[in-house]
Amino acid sequence: MRRGRGASSGRLRARGTRERVTALCLALPHTRHEDRGDHAIYRVRGKVFAYYLDNHHGDGIVSVCVKAELGENRDRARLAPLLYYLPAHIGARGWYGMRLDRGRVAWREVAAIIERSYRLAAPRGYVAKLDAVRSEERRVGKECRSRW
Repeated sequence: MRRGRGASSGRLRARGTRERVTALCLALPHTRHEDRGDHAIYRVRGKVFAYYLDNHHGDGIVSVCVKAELGENRDRARLAPLLYYLPAHIGARGWYGMRLDRGRVAWREVAAIIERSYRLAAPRGYVAKLDAVRSEERRVGKECRSRW
């Protein structure tokens, strides 16, 4: 009996996590997402900047995967292996994953790595637009909720 409840609450938690990752990604200029069963893909102008993975390829991991600067992916996985890892297929191409299934999630860190990945994939004009919004947020001291 307890297993059923635990499994159900785990699925509910994963669904809430996925929704939160989606909200963070779609808060960036001109982004789109595709749901694909055990994963979701987030794009800007056709370029992928993040993935949400839930037991993708049967690995049991719930994570957000993002692009990284040269070597950052390996450094993160080496320095904090319980939190970061190199995902199959894309880890060798400069991506890393942040686990979202290891207790309390540091959502500010998730937002920061998603935004950094977005900046690596987005056209310069979109990054400039994001910079202007972030500058205004710092000026007024709160988050701006503008429409892209």
